[in-house]
Amino acid sequence: MPFFVNPFKKHDVSEFEGVLIPLEDAQRHPSVVAAHDEKLGTVNGVPKDEKGAEAGEDLSAYSAYTIEGLRAEIDSDVAASGHDTSYDRKSKVINKAIQDIGMGRYQWQLFVLCGFGWLADNLWLQGVAITLPGITLDYGISSTTVRYTTCATFVGLCCGASFWGIASDIVGRRLAFNSSLFIAGVFGLAVGGGNSWIGVCGLYAALGFGVGGNLPVDGALFLEFLPMASGNLLTMLSVWWPIGQLIASLIAWGFIPNYSCDDSLSACQITPPGVPCCERANNKGWRYFVITLGALTFCMFICRFFFFHLYESPKFLLSKGRQAEAVATVHGIAYKNKRKTWLTEEILNAIGGHPAEVSDAKLSNSEIVKRQLDKFSTERIAPLFATRRLGIMTALIWVCWATIGMGYPLFNAFLPQYLENAGKNQPPTPTNIVYRNYAITSIVGVPGSIIAWYTVDVKYIGRKGTIAVSTLITGILLFLFTISSAPNYQLTMTSLEAFFQNIMYGVLYA
Repeated sequence: MPFFVNPFKKHDVSEFEGVLIPLEDAQRHPSVVAAHDEKLGTVNGVPKDEKGAEAGEDLSAYSAYTIEGLRAEIDSDVAASGHDTSYDRKSKVINKAIQDIGMGRYQWQLFVLCGFGWLADNLWLQGVAITLPGITLDYGISSTTVRYTTCATFVGLCCGASFWGIASDIVGRRLAFNSSLFIAGVFGLAVGGGNSWIGVCGLYAALGFGVGGNLPVDGALFLEFLPMASGNLLTMLSVWWPIGQLIASLIAWGFIPNYSCDDSLSACQITPPGVPCCERANNKGWRYFVITLGALTFCMFICRFFFFHLYESPKFLLSKGRQAEAVATVHGIAYKNKRKTWLTEEILNAIGGHPAEVSDAKLSNSEIVKRQLDKFSTERIAPLFATRRLGIMTALIWVCWATIGMGYPLFNAFLPQYLENAGKNQPPTPTNIVYRNYAITSIVGVPGSIIAWYTVDVKYIGRKGTIAVSTLITGILLFLFTISSAPNYQLTMTSLEAFFQNIMYGVLYA
């Protein structure tokens, strides 16, 4: 693998010799050919039924291996999408080309690097939760007030998710993809040196702004390079989410119990003079922890930026009128996967029009923003309630997102505090037991995403069955968690909850 590749290099098709093949000689993906024949009622240009044959209609020119056949596929796709511009037609041609190249080395490497984004997202969500007890002792604030640290982080996350989702369509996926981890790494390291609680909250908010771009940008980028036949890998991408929690819990287990004050001590700011208290010099465990997370995040950024050459999104290049570069990107993917491709500028122009002759071959920044906002227009939302059954399904999905989005931070973001303060009339659970149990919970949760990836394609279970069962069991386990304050009982409930919660998340995000 080449090191220190120029991350902003522009490409030309001449760099990738031997990948171009004529469309009539191409090996198109079986699913593309099957969909093509189903739409036209043919098999390789021959009518399926006798009625078509008797009419003497010659459909051979509409084979999946001809320009006319490809144009017929695109006509069908744009009719269903609601957008019929030169840009949309050419985008769908590129989708077909990527589908025909198939899954290969480039996509698998991208799977890992996009996984870094998902890993970092939950790494820091858990990281903030884990540092709350240490921040309480460092700055002498109450265990209730310190929870505004989580609030500050979520403000940053919301702003980051909103900003990077649109910005990636304007400045490019490549810049957004790398910037999100860079910002998270820099401010993650800075949190470890925070001198005041307000300062720590501000740094966490800035960190959240970077981390917030990971899910929308990484998910969209992965989908743009992912062949449709391998679409279930988006569910599998969620396996990186619990791995982030696992890494955070293991690092915390190593640092915080060994470099924190005794559980019986209080912050010096609220302790009378002469009484033993928790001095900042003896409470550096949470700082070592966040500095380690920041360094790990920065290492992931370095892997993305220097050790892997990310091709710019072909759709973004098209939207900016850089058609030749878009074609070169597809050739680059084929070259890296050791496959062939039929895509040329001539084919794009034949189906979408020559850039010099059409006015809608690219999108302005205002048009990009308008398309993003159009997703929330009544024209796009109304069809979701076209029938009673569809309306109920839409409402249920919205309820799932709303309740899970509310329930996850209320439980997981404060889990270390819940485990430490097990009961009102009981002494706090020892720190080493708290973080041991937290690590065990994280380990048990990892297989959940893998099971979700498998069950969504199982007959009679599918996505609906998987998310219904996992959501129900997760809710029951949350109720059961409150019954007893015994550490071993709570460990059992949180471990089972983490397992089914990750099944639920895997389906929801896919």
